[in-house]
Amino acid sequence: MTDPNEQEIQSPQNIEVPSQLPLLPVRDIVVFPYMVLPLFVGRDMSIKAIEAALAGNRMIFLATQKALDVENPTQKDIHTVGTVGIIMRMLKLPDERIKILVQGIAKAKITKYIQTDPYYSVRIDKLADTKPTATPLEAEAVMRTVKEQIERIVSLGKILIPDVMVVIENLEEPGRLADMVASNLGLKADTTQVVLEISDPIQRLRQVSDILGKEIEVLSMQQKIQAQAKGEMDKTQREYFLREQLKAIQKELGELDERAEEITEFRKRIKDAKMPEKVLKETEKQLKRLEKMHPDTAESATVRTYLEWMVELPWSKRSKDSLDLKAAAKVLNDDHYDLEKVKERILEYLAVRKLKEKMKGPILCFVGPPGVGKTSLGKSIARALGREFVRISLGGARLPTSCARSRRKLPKAKTRDFPSIYRISINILVCRSTCRKQSSKKTKSAWQPAWPGRKRVAMCSTSRRR
Repeated sequence: MTDPNEQEIQSPQNIEVPSQLPLLPVRDIVVFPYMVLPLFVGRDMSIKAIEAALAGNRMIFLATQKALDVENPTQKDIHTVGTVGIIMRMLKLPDERIKILVQGIAKAKITKYIQTDPYYSVRIDKLADTKPTATPLEAEAVMRTVKEQIERIVSLGKILIPDVMVVIENLEEPGRLADMVASNLGLKADTTQVVLEISDPIQRLRQVSDILGKEIEVLSMQQKIQAQAKGEMDKTQREYFLREQLKAIQKELGELDERAEEITEFRKRIKDAKMPEKVLKETEKQLKRLEKMHPDTAESATVRTYLEWMVELPWSKRSKDSLDLKAAAKVLNDDHYDLEKVKERILEYLAVRKLKEKMKGPILCFVGPPGVGKTSLGKSIARALGREFVRISLGGARLPTSCARSRRKLPKAKTRDFPSIYRISINILVCRSTCRKQSSKKTKSAWQPAWPGRKRVAMCSTSRRR
């Protein structure tokens, strides 16, 4: 039995298009002539337009909205150029929407809105393709280019229905080829609308060729990115598989020694230390070096010491300063006799810190030969502030001569990356190694008077930021 809502459709070229039709605004799609597609309609105005078309010659004018989010479009929200379509089937859905199957017949342009309520009714003029200005040879070249671009796009992963590919391959009309390609690429509505509005078939096909060229570039880049990601993933999986195989072999041979456990322990401690990003990058680099080194080499011992030093630093721990000037003065006086200028400068520094919490300016620098009290002053300052004092040697070396010859370097990090409780200690020790070098340039008699009483400590400020 034949469906009453279905009828045989003649060729679009033989159908006479009336000058007045109901208007159906569509979103996110542009309908071309000869195009058959289903549409889901839910707006009251659109449903009434379909009912009016079904009550007459089943023809309706399909025009794309300029903005997708407009629920009730006005005349300004609808493109003037669209496609006359004929409703082939209609089905009412349980959610009160209507599903229709339409076929595009011909392009047309809205010249006047005759009715706006309860649905749009418009007067249209049929648009025919203009005579091509290009030569037949040029038209053939453009058509071949577009067909080759389509094959290239499919090879790059773009999904097109095989039946569509067969139709595209057999089309010999430039206008129909452009419409068929543009309607099946899944382009944005604005881009497709531009193609629809071009009346010259060759020009329209060139526009489609430009779009295909950009699409090929995007797909090529996308394929390159996916290949890189897959290569990195395959490399990671391969390394993991080989590492697990190596562990299994070592376990079977009884060679799963303490070295593997040591590397695993280091990796866990590095993760738990919560280091800054730059420090973490350098530490992981050294751990990979240690993993590849022979355990008996001298360099492995240096790297191991460096890693132990790095993981023991409390990177994520901070202490709260106690900026009580009276208590600080009492601590300094109890721990050190004399040195009034030095203690006065320390108290001035603490007073400024008390007034301005986040101070980015001068820091304390203790200058003097060994044994005159630089480290003990640092301990007193830490005790006055309520901080824990820990001596941190530069790169694991304790003597200035060792620092000068050591290949080990501090991580490439700014001073603010170090824990706050160690900043004073680090600054003191850095200045110690520097000032000893400076003192060696002076005459011996210049420093001799300070040695008997061991009281010569100079204070200076530096603009180094932390």
